[in-house]
Amino acid sequence: MHIKTNDIVTVLSGRDKGKQGKVMSVDPGGKKAIVESVNVAKRHKKPRKQGEPGGIITMETPIYASKLMRICPKCDKPTKPAHTFDDDGNKSRVCKKCGAKI
Repeated sequence: MHIKTNDIVTVLSGRDKGKQGKVMSVDPGGKKAIVESVNVAKRHKKPRKQGEPGGIITMETPIYASKLMRICPKCDKPTKPAHTFDDDGNKSRVCKKCGAKI
């Protein structure tokens, strides 16, 4: 996947189009990611134990990674990172637009 945890991403399509947020978790098997303050849903929670509060809770739900694009920290533009190898043979992500290491 081109998205990893703690990346800053923007949403390309859907009702949250144009919103930006930090990736909280990634599910490579389902090709989904949970992004902070994007794709928010309300859930009705019933108290299970004595003293536990119930009510309506807002929570982020997973969104397909194909709808997300990473934002380069140097040029502040959405880009899909390219993968290159260093002289030592280490794999790194590089911005396709400005060439900066991500």
